[in-house]
Amino acid sequence: MRTFWFSLLTFALAFNLTGCRQSPYYQRVEVIPQNAWMYNFKPTFKIDITDTTAAYLPYFIIRHTQAYPYCNIWVILNIKSPGDTVIKKERINITLAESSGKWLGNGMGEIYEQRMPISLGDSFRFSHPGTYQISMEQNMRINPLPEILNVGFRLELMKPVKQ
Repeated sequence: MRTFWFSLLTFALAFNLTGCRQSPYYQRVEVIPQNAWMYNFKPTFKIDITDTTAAYLPYFIIRHTQAYPYCNIWVILNIKSPGDTVIKKERINITLAESSGKWLGNGMGEIYEQRMPISLGDSFRFSHPGTYQISMEQNMRINPLPEILNVGFRLELMKPVKQ
């Protein structure tokens, strides 16, 4: 009987956690070697786009420890469109903690995970169908950047506004 209640509770918890969140169009997370993000480690995300009329919301995903020494992180996004030889660079600042020092995002023990919207305008549109490559590089003044466990990229499809 105890196993039945445990199974029921596990199912209900899993249903609640997944039932209310929007599924991403794309999401991938990379492990940072030795939890220290080096300048030369540039995770690359390849995204296949077919609908160029849709608007997308990009997110930066990060998992760090409580010992991360800064309240923010500067990241450079290198965006390569299909067929282009020119790479568009976007330098973004992601706030990780409030001015009081309280970490943003979700914490469990000494690990914090955040999914922060990337400010590239109100939405992000892809002009050509095909495979886009987005690579990330840390742009802080310290190399390697300590206490970073994972970084990732998420893309959500915006729902059209009903009129």
